[in-house]
Amino acid sequence: MSETSQTPRVAVDIWSDVVCPWCAIGYTQFAKAMKDLDGEIDVEVRWMPFELNPDAPAEGKNQAKHLAEVYQRTPEQLAEMRANLEAVAERAGFSMAYDGPGDPPEPMMWNTFEAHKLLRWALTVEGMEAQTALGLALFRAHFQQRRNVSDPQVLADVAESEGFDRAEALAAIADDRLASTVAWEEDRAQEMMITGVPAVIVNGKMMIPGAQQPEVYVAALRQAVKRGL
Repeated sequence: MSETSQTPRVAVDIWSDVVCPWCAIGYTQFAKAMKDLDGEIDVEVRWMPFELNPDAPAEGKNQAKHLAEVYQRTPEQLAEMRANLEAVAERAGFSMAYDGPGDPPEPMMWNTFEAHKLLRWALTVEGMEAQTALGLALFRAHFQQRRNVSDPQVLADVAESEGFDRAEALAAIADDRLASTVAWEEDRAQEMMITGVPAVIVNGKMMIPGAQQPEVYVAALRQAVKRGL
């Protein structure tokens, strides 16, 4: 009797930010790839920290103003950019339409360091699947509900909605040791020349940059297994 072959396993680190629209789109596509590979390759996913706006003020910054400064675009051009982005997200399967209470507030950019501390804590206490669930909930909180994902109380709300203990989540957000861990991981991203997100790192050796189509992720993961990376 021949030995049953084991399903190959790959470890994937996704460097991402919870206020990055392309990260939400990219993971939606990556999730489709994992579904296509179900039974062929086991994919283990960890979320790693990358801050798009590390110098954002505590009160946040109006998204339109921020993008106008960064890209030197007119309000009309920014509106077109946003419409195009929302259309891409909708096609991928991640709606960016507002679904919160009342009239939609102005889109904002937030500092996300505390959110990354919470995600690291989630990985430590509950593991990768729970961390992914929390990361997706934070995407929804930012893009669909337009909540302040720099506010510890909002972060604790989101964590609690995913089954985490609220008091423990607030303690994690205030934990200086987690702050050091997140800062170290951000430094590691720089050492690996990660300058934009999403960046998918397979087994610590292969980088898939940017938000890709599902078939691109499928091909890359199969190639990683084939090459024994």
